[in-house]
Amino acid sequence: MSSQIHDVIIIGGSFAGLSAAMGLGRALRNVLIIDNQLPCNRQTPHSHNFLTQDGEPPLRILEKARQQVLSYSTIEWKIGTAVQAHKSEAGFEVVLQSGESYGAKKLLFATGIKDNLETFKGLSSCWGISVIHCPYCHGFEVKNTLTAVIGNGDEGFEYVKMISNWSKDLTLCTNGPSTLSQEQRLKLAKNGINVVESEINEFLHQDGHIEHLLFKNQEKLPVKAVYHRPSFEQHTDLPAQLGCELTPQGYIQVNEMQQTSQPGILAAGDNTSPFRSVANAVAKGSMAAAVLNRELIEESF
Repeated sequence: MSSQIHDVIIIGGSFAGLSAAMGLGRALRNVLIIDNQLPCNRQTPHSHNFLTQDGEPPLRILEKARQQVLSYSTIEWKIGTAVQAHKSEAGFEVVLQSGESYGAKKLLFATGIKDNLETFKGLSSCWGISVIHCPYCHGFEVKNTLTAVIGNGDEGFEYVKMISNWSKDLTLCTNGPSTLSQEQRLKLAKNGINVVESEINEFLHQDGHIEHLLFKNQEKLPVKAVYHRPSFEQHTDLPAQLGCELTPQGYIQVNEMQQTSQPGILAAGDNTSPFRSVANAVAKGSMAAAVLNRELIEESF
């Protein structure tokens, strides 16, 4: 184990993690960022709704952010995957896949979530390019195009209703028998939204740009964009190992200060919230930095 005990170890070096690291570096804290270089938006060509960076590739923003963060001399960067974590006399010990271990007084999980992209053939190739989950992030770019929304029941109804703000040429694909109410069906019909109950087999695309949904009955639906909220899991089970509670939806449970149910452990970013955006991740990371620094001051003063 490294002899140095850091003030904070941040697991995850994407937007939430880097934002927290900058705040902590400016608070003169010794920080170690552990990152496996697999951000969830690595395939997304452009980021939006983030002031001064609208339309920039997320990886380009990340690279610039990383350079700025590492200009603070108290911040270290380690490429690796954390596979174990437990409480120690100093606070916490984190073990990497390589066998290296590091200690810290506090932990911040900025590890994001892992989307299940194996549900349909072709989905992973289109994800973040022409198959998207958030209209606020990418809806403007695919406005008024042939659009499908995958969903069913109350959730699917509310999803397609929201997307109708960006496109009127909409099809709701329930991927099996509809569980929509009669009232919901009538409202969809009133707004010109078709409902297809056939099961989806494949996303037919060219270099990630979807052209058709292929159903199991071999029928095709021409589309230029698809909205889909895949199931997900936490990228790491380390918070659970440490006793952090999860919400019923599977997010790490945090309060308004980004504190988990375990003292000394905070979480920020996509692993805590369904509101997945660069701007939100940066904001929550900044909040976590202030709270971590405050905790350290209170414990030492």
